[in-house]
Formats: sequence, C-alpha cells, structure tokens
Amino acid sequence: MSVPHEQFDDLLSRVGLAALFYYPEIAVDDDEYDLQKDIAFCMEPVEGIDAEDFDRLRALVGRVITNPSAHRSELLELVMELAPHGDE
Repeated sequence: MSVPHEQFDDLLSRVGLAALFYYPEIAVDDDEYDLQKDIAFCMEPVEGIDAEDFDRLRALVGRVITNPSAHRSELLELVMELAPHGDE
C-alpha cells in the first residue's frame, strides 16, 4: 500500500519533536517515559507501508530519537527512498 508523501512529512515532524524532548537520563528522571511509545507515536502516519520497510524505518526512528546528529541523514535517505515521488 502506498502512503502519501505528506504522511512521511508528518513522520519526520513527529521524530523531530520526540528527539527534542529526549535526553539520556529521562528513563531515570521520569518513571513513565517509554521510548517504544515515542517510536509508535512517530510511526502512526506510515502504518500502511510494507512490513519490511516499516521495520527498517521503525528501528531507524528509535536511533534518531536517541541520537539525532548521528542518524538523521540516514533517516532522510530512507524516507526519500520510501516516499512516493511527484510523478507517482
């Protein structure tokens, strides 16, 4: 199933927001924090993509939330690969 490009834009916005609020000590400072919930929130807009692509993207989203500087380029490359182009 194809997911509109706007859905990938939403995913990127959500990942950016989750990364802004993440810091390594959050699991100690906030008993209720759960990285998996942040990842699930970020992935909601693209739930219709192929399962293999979803898994690849999900793992990368988690890495970007916890270390955006190290992984953001990789996330952008994967989104460019998966998102439909204007002529599709």
